[in-house]
Amino acid sequence: QVQLVESGGGLVQPGGSLRLSCAASGSIFRLSTMGWYRQAPGKQRELVATITSGGNTNAADSVKGRFTVSRDNAKNTAYLQMNSLKPEDTAVYYCNARNIKLRYDYWGQGTQVTVSS
Repeated sequence: QVQLVESGGGLVQPGGSLRLSCAASGSIFRLSTMGWYRQAPGKQRELVATITSGGNTNAADSVKGRFTVSRDNAKNTAYLQMNSLKPEDTAVYYCNARNIKLRYDYWGQGTQVTVSS
């Protein structure tokens, strides 16, 4: 069983920055596409950004230019650097590890990000 543990959430003022971390247990990290998703109250979970095992990245239009996803395979950790935060970025942020060929899809427990003055 793989465990994903997110950290780094909290309360930040508009325009501020946070860096989320997702630490993965087990040996599958380097094989995984790592993703960050978020879910705001009353809304569906949405994709924020992903990074493949080869380092290719993708991000939602709403966060492009502000959020950066990265990974450190030596530390089994993925990151989401969030800059220029807006109130509409307020949500629970979830980490995901997925490999379609190997048929696994794991989720973390989520970390709250609140952007408010």
